[in-house]
Amino acid sequence: MSLPGPPSFPRPAARRTGVIPGLRYQPAVPADPEKVKEVDRRLEEWARELDLFPTAWTGDFSGFQFGRAVVLQHPHAADLDRLTVAGQLLLAENLVDDCYCEEAEDRGGSHRGLGGPLLFAQAAIDPYHGTPEAEAGWQQGMQADGPLRSYYWAMKGYAAFATPSQTTRFVHDMARLHMGYLAEAAWAETKYVPTVWEYLVMRQFNNFRPCLSIVDALDGYELPEPLYSRPEVQRITALACNATTLVNDLYSFTKELETDPEHLNLPQVVAANEGCGLKAAYLRGVEIHNQIMASFEEEAAALAVTSPLVGRYAKGLSDWVAGNHEWHATNTHRYHLPNYW
Repeated sequence: MSLPGPPSFPRPAARRTGVIPGLRYQPAVPADPEKVKEVDRRLEEWARELDLFPTAWTGDFSGFQFGRAVVLQHPHAADLDRLTVAGQLLLAENLVDDCYCEEAEDRGGSHRGLGGPLLFAQAAIDPYHGTPEAEAGWQQGMQADGPLRSYYWAMKGYAAFATPSQTTRFVHDMARLHMGYLAEAAWAETKYVPTVWEYLVMRQFNNFRPCLSIVDALDGYELPEPLYSRPEVQRITALACNATTLVNDLYSFTKELETDPEHLNLPQVVAANEGCGLKAAYLRGVEIHNQIMASFEEEAAALAVTSPLVGRYAKGLSDWVAGNHEWHATNTHRYHLPNYW
């Protein structure tokens, strides 16, 4: 079994942008432009102070629209400081992904041996405890490059307002993310094309969960661990994370085909497994997303009435999913749609 290869659709004269036809989504709370401007200013200042990336990446930084992303995703954030930290965490996660996991010439990452760099990335948010000499080495090592510095200092900012339980939750979710990165890298290195269910399982790890599971901390309260750990709460969290991650697969599909025709995404995996063209596979991907999204909406609504705190948390998840979709659908610098309709 192999990936279907380059895109089979004709290139339109102008890039098609906007909402994916037929995609199930909820409207987002409009982003306050003043908040966006201020968060972007703070993030750029932070990135410059820590020397996080080369000057050549400046266009990527502005084009990503970090400030707009977090303002859309956290419409009820308690204050600008928390929104800024959400932006720092998002920037750090993308920096590690780009510099360690991607094999693009200007990034320096590699699928081979990725476990080592990701282990130290995890150590940047999960401190080492041991001899004074080793702890001093860890402190120095965590400032070795931009990705490590970004993780280390973003985590410091988050832990300053999050509870210990929320901080530990985030550390565990980042370990899940890194496990997903490793699985994807191993498949790329061995040219393994997963089945659809295998791919979806990988995407439950390699997804946006660290961003969604901080919604209570960003909004200024805590969903207590006994509630957060309930299986039904874990399920709506996973459903929300999986739905919003597949949104990324679908909106980034065209960009990925143009830059790396063998990059794994849901339409590519569907096409390889079902022996269909990319258009049919893409539309099937929309259906799979919609099924997961419908399950999230229905189960979150039913669970929300059982507890005010769970209801608030479920609303925070829904807001994040809606804001993330809006960011994807309107970020024309990064995304455009295939000519399939």
